[in-house]
Amino acid sequence: MRNKIKVYRAMHDLTQDALAKELGVTRQTILAIEKGKYDPSLDLAFRIARYFHTTVEEVFQFD
Repeated sequence: MRNKIKVYRAMHDLTQDALAKELGVTRQTILAIEKGKYDPSLDLAFRIARYFHTTVEEVFQFD
């Protein structure tokens, strides 16, 4: 699964740590998702999309 989290973070001038704190996860979780090493739970995927005011489909693309 590919994602645009890094792009959205840059658009909102957020660090991995700041996003992680907002979502209640660790920076390592955000890093692993961005690198494609970890697929988030549905709950976390929806929270990420909601945080950026967009859809899950816009943030995550299934290969």
